[in-house]
Amino acid sequence: MKKIILILTLILSFNTFSQVFKPVKWATSVEKLSETEYNLVAKATIDFGWHLYSQVVPEGGPIPTDFTFETNENYALIGGVVEDEGHTVDDPVFMMKIKFFENSATFQQRIKVVDATLSSVIGEVEFMVCDDTKCLPPTYVDLEFNLQNAILKKAIVVKKGNATTVSSDKAEEIKNPNKESDNKGLLSIFFIAFISGFAALLTPCVFPMIPMTVSFFTKQSKTKAKGIKNAIIYGLSIIVIYVLLGVLVSLLFGADALNALSTNVWFNVIFFVLLLVFAASFLGAFEIMLPNSWANKVDSQADRGGLVGIFFMALALAIVSFSCTGPIVGTLLVEAAAGGSQIGPIIGMLGFSLAIALPFALFAAFPGWLNSLPKSGGWLNTVKVVLGFLELALAFKFLSNADLVLQLHWLEREVFIAIWIAIFGTLTLYLFGKIQLPHDSPLKHISVGRLGLGLFSLTFTLYMLPGLWGAPLNIISAFPPPQHYSESPYGVGYMKLGSGGASNIDVPDGAHLMAPHNILAFNDFDKGLAYAKKVGKPVMIDFTGHACVNCRKMEQNVWVKPKILQMLKKDVVLISLYVDDKRPLKESEIVDSKLRPGKKLKYIGQKWSEMQTIKYKTNTQPFYVLINHKEEDLNTPVGYTPDAEEYYNWMKEGVENFK
Repeated sequence: MKKIILILTLILSFNTFSQVFKPVKWATSVEKLSETEYNLVAKATIDFGWHLYSQVVPEGGPIPTDFTFETNENYALIGGVVEDEGHTVDDPVFMMKIKFFENSATFQQRIKVVDATLSSVIGEVEFMVCDDTKCLPPTYVDLEFNLQNAILKKAIVVKKGNATTVSSDKAEEIKNPNKESDNKGLLSIFFIAFISGFAALLTPCVFPMIPMTVSFFTKQSKTKAKGIKNAIIYGLSIIVIYVLLGVLVSLLFGADALNALSTNVWFNVIFFVLLLVFAASFLGAFEIMLPNSWANKVDSQADRGGLVGIFFMALALAIVSFSCTGPIVGTLLVEAAAGGSQIGPIIGMLGFSLAIALPFALFAAFPGWLNSLPKSGGWLNTVKVVLGFLELALAFKFLSNADLVLQLHWLEREVFIAIWIAIFGTLTLYLFGKIQLPHDSPLKHISVGRLGLGLFSLTFTLYMLPGLWGAPLNIISAFPPPQHYSESPYGVGYMKLGSGGASNIDVPDGAHLMAPHNILAFNDFDKGLAYAKKVGKPVMIDFTGHACVNCRKMEQNVWVKPKILQMLKKDVVLISLYVDDKRPLKESEIVDSKLRPGKKLKYIGQKWSEMQTIKYKTNTQPFYVLINHKEEDLNTPVGYTPDAEEYYNWMKEGVENFK
């Protein structure tokens, strides 16, 4: 009886791991909104327990859902793909907020048809799904939207008093998404912009203008009430000018372009260069100024008086102070745009301009407060230099984004943290008066405020130092690359645990040492198998992914156990095949896909994903296989196995069978 139970268990186990999962099924439909506008609807039905990820996820996180549509002159896309609300959670492995969908998700793309004879639109969706124990590689599904079967979308009639408004329910959905996560993001943008506006107030271009402008309004006005009124109008004009700038950015980019900023390599590289220019300007290398002719023309209009004159006075302030406010405004617009929200730049400029405008209205209402303002002096340039260092630090975040997308590993976590330590360490020396920059006044003594800021910068620099040895640095976790994108993913201190081998390992061609444990690993199956034959060891194939959550859990919690680590280093040849590797295949390696007739394998990850699906009849990660030199299984492959003892016994069984 026990033998029968054992056989049944083995059969069930094999069937469990020899299964190609397809937990997401896609269906398409078309809604007709007007004679020329249609709504392409792609609905994903998700099996219980599985998660489909959002179109926008942070760098270093899972693979986002991505839609592409065939280029066709007969229609044009309107905006980007709109998705459901979903769920946003703090992922403990990636240490970031990640949005996903469960059960079902609907994605909608609006188009405008140019040729009435157009019968269908062809698209493709790339997506990734995971459950609590495994992830699937990036999957590609063709989508066809039949316009001839479009369903006429009923209009919604909204009565407001005696007025009647007719609009489609889809249009209403796009205008009012009511997403809690988006609201939180916009609130953060507003708060950061508001603080940045106050920082801009303390620059040499803006701060001296406060008493001058307020005095002008109070002295030129016949009554105090008139002066306060003019100052308030002046403040409102400042808000209007900057908000219009935010509106312009939103209109120029559009929702779909803004959605792509966070992962687009070229946008991130351009932003990196742009912020470097802003930082150099603040540090005194040069000044970014608008043409003087602009200021002269605007200033002449300010003499007209009345509301128009006050508005042009506000515009003159924006132009004259551009050398100080321009880099801050540019950075805010970049950050808000990269968030993917079309309204983000508008909210950012509202927060920034509100902080700029408030002092003018308040000091006009209470002129006595002007006496409490500190006098202008060298401290204003110090504020400008501090902002320059902050711009410089932020610039490397965008360069890191590009590096993560391309998986170049040029700016890994340790390098990024080292750069930030250098930047804030230099800022500390500057604040303590050990370094002077152009336009700095002679420093006879350090003020209490400057000393406090210097101590804060020193503390922050010291806080980051352990990050070079694997500390998580939770305070700044949103800025550096994730811990797995690192020379030492688990911390250098871990190297003392279960060393199990010599540190001076001879690394053969095509292999590398996985930090921090110096596990010899291959990322190419053929090279790894050839080396295994040469050294007479079995092969352990590790089907994994850069964005596989449970793969990282296994590496961080199971592989580090001394007995397992010793076997990985001494008893097997590890071949890690990344199924989500987006690097293109060499021209000679591009072949027809066996799973998708008519399609070509374009990426390295697709090659390994097809290999796993065809050979092992499964497509989940992590997935571990022990084989001999004839590519025969040494025991039953396993997936996610958080029990270290169970995983060790599995490895031990396979190695003994090989011997």
